[in-house]
Amino acid sequence: MIFPNSPKSDEVEHLLRNAQLRDALEPLYDESIGCVNAEAMSTSSENEFLQCMLDWERAPILPICEWFQPPLQLPAPETLNDQQLRELLHASIQKLFEQQVVLDFTDHLTDRQLYCLICRDILPSHEKRLQRENNYLHWDCASTEDDPTLWLRYYASEEERQAWAEETGEFLPALEDPPYERKLPRAPL
Repeated sequence: MIFPNSPKSDEVEHLLRNAQLRDALEPLYDESIGCVNAEAMSTSSENEFLQCMLDWERAPILPICEWFQPPLQLPAPETLNDQQLRELLHASIQKLFEQQVVLDFTDHLTDRQLYCLICRDILPSHEKRLQRENNYLHWDCASTEDDPTLWLRYYASEEERQAWAEETGEFLPALEDPPYERKLPRAPL
């Protein structure tokens, strides 16, 4: 006999999974778990959120070069001519994208500067490796957090520029077209 208010089997499975996820996260409990308002989302959505948190907590922190098998090692830039460097740069960008690393704000850099940035800063950087579909590590190649000048000069929309000027009261750099426009693999933020 089926009772009118009895939960469906998939609802029961979602509730059981929710309890498992919360148990797994309990030793890691912080304010972000408390921010989950179970009444504002479905149990399935809450489970997805909790699974993302658990994946983040369990993800290893590794140099990006070790996300590859074998580890990605590039020749020193000074040992390459322009053509070799260009070919390795494009191959490296594609390999990074395959590991869900996206390079943002690169059009102000020459190929050699971007290759050096990959060798010097990106590949040795220790980052959490989350292997989830549609989860990308976006690398800000203009260092917009440290100094927003490059972003304001080459990448910000007029609305973003004006909002920044109003918020900070600082002088805006002249708007310019990026000198090395390139088409790189993109992914959602």
